[in-house]
Amino acid sequence: MKITQIRNATLLIDYAGTTFLIDPMLAEKEAWEGFSGTARSHLRNPMTELPVGVEELIKADIVIVTHTHMDHWDEAAQKLIPTGKLIYVQNEEDAALIRSQGFSNVRVLRDDNVFIHGLTIHKVDGQHGSNEAYAVPHAAEGLGDACGLVFTHHDEKTLYIAGDTVWVKPYVKTLKRFRPDVVILNTGDAHVDVFGPIIMGAEDTLRTLHALPDTTVVASHMEAINHCLLTRQALREYTREHGIEDKVLIPEDGETLAF
Repeated sequence: MKITQIRNATLLIDYAGTTFLIDPMLAEKEAWEGFSGTARSHLRNPMTELPVGVEELIKADIVIVTHTHMDHWDEAAQKLIPTGKLIYVQNEEDAALIRSQGFSNVRVLRDDNVFIHGLTIHKVDGQHGSNEAYAVPHAAEGLGDACGLVFTHHDEKTLYIAGDTVWVKPYVKTLKRFRPDVVILNTGDAHVDVFGPIIMGAEDTLRTLHALPDTTVVASHMEAINHCLLTRQALREYTREHGIEDKVLIPEDGETLAF
């Protein structure tokens, strides 16, 4: 298994001989405005350039979009990814949206599992913000649903991509059920006004290791979008302070990790 951190939540995963492009955000640096109603909304997004050429990314066998927020599926991705590329999404609503954008080979990840080229992908639940945020209709609508992904294969380590979620019971349930060897956490500590964080932060790396001491945590979704407040350097300092620096990997954009 190889995991390449591209930018933000965009990942290139080589797993059991199949390559997956996860949550493609392919715009040039500062192509669009910051998200209104979020921290540091005056900053333009993306805040960094892509570390590799788009032509390399779109060679991936399969695209998976965990949800259709702009920092996971942007206009550049919609223009640059071939319309016949196989794309998996979390639900029929997202499938309808992406089909309306001109894509002809869109499939839905079912609630049990999907078998692809000899490997299995399990769609799992998360929650893209606090209970308080989801209790407010307009906030809940804006946050929407976002899934996680568990990859399994008899010759590979089990991989859990948690996706855009905070620490909630479904996340813990997934850790206990699959006992993944590698957990990719979106640890940018993204904040929206009034309701605070909508993805994980530094403390969630430690909590994950308390729940599953033998796993390796990979930190993603950092330093590329205006409302992500946790930096790589701050997370490194946190892991050193808590003695978990060997269990939490913090790849730079363009860096590949092999397991």
